[in-house]
Amino acid sequence: MAAALVVTMAIPLLLPGRFSLGVQWLVPSIEAVLLVALIVADPGRIDRPSTTVRVISMVLITVLVVGAAGVTVRLVVDLVEGGPETSSAGPLLRAGFLVWLYTILAFAFLYWELDSGGPEVRATTTSTAPDLAFPQQLAPEVAKPGWRPLFFDYLYLGFTNATAFSPTDAMPLARWAKLAMSVQATGSLLVLGLVIARAVNILR
Repeated sequence: MAAALVVTMAIPLLLPGRFSLGVQWLVPSIEAVLLVALIVADPGRIDRPSTTVRVISMVLITVLVVGAAGVTVRLVVDLVEGGPETSSAGPLLRAGFLVWLYTILAFAFLYWELDSGGPEVRATTTSTAPDLAFPQQLAPEVAKPGWRPLFFDYLYLGFTNATAFSPTDAMPLARWAKLAMSVQATGSLLVLGLVIARAVNILR
C-alpha cells in the first residue's frame, strides 16, 4: 500500500506540467503533508478507530481522486481539441498510461477507505455488511477463516474495473460504490478509447 501511494504521488511529477492543478508539485506536496500527518496521528495500530485518522485519510483520498479526475479531463480535452502530447505516439502513450494508472490507484484507495466503514472497522468487526462484496464474502467456504479484504484486493478491483469497465471480482452493493465504479469505468473508457484511436491514427 505504501508503494502504491508513493507511485500515486509521483505520477503528477511525471506528467507534463500543463496537466497539473496549479504548479506541478502542489498536489504531490499536499499528499505528502497529509501522509506525514496520517503517520503522526496513527502510531501503526488499527484496533482503535480514530476520528482524526479517519478525517485525514478522507482528505487524502479526496485529493487523490480530484487529482486523478483533473489529469483525466486534461488528457481527454487535449485528445479532442489537440494538445502538445497528442501529436506523436510516444508522448501520447506515455501520458495515457500514466493517467490510466493514476486513476486505478486513486480509486483503489477510495474503495479501500470507504468499504464497510474503512480499514479500522473492517479489522475490528466481522458482522458489518460490506459495501463491496468479494467472492470470499459471498462464498465463505472458499475463503480461509477470518478472511478480510486487504489493499491489494481493492487494487485488483480498480484494475479490473478500469479494463473491463464492469465488476469482475467484487460486486458493488452500496450506491456510493456503484457510482464510484461507474465514474471510474467511464473515465477509463474515454482515456483508453481516445488514446488508442489517436495513437493508431498517428502511426498510420
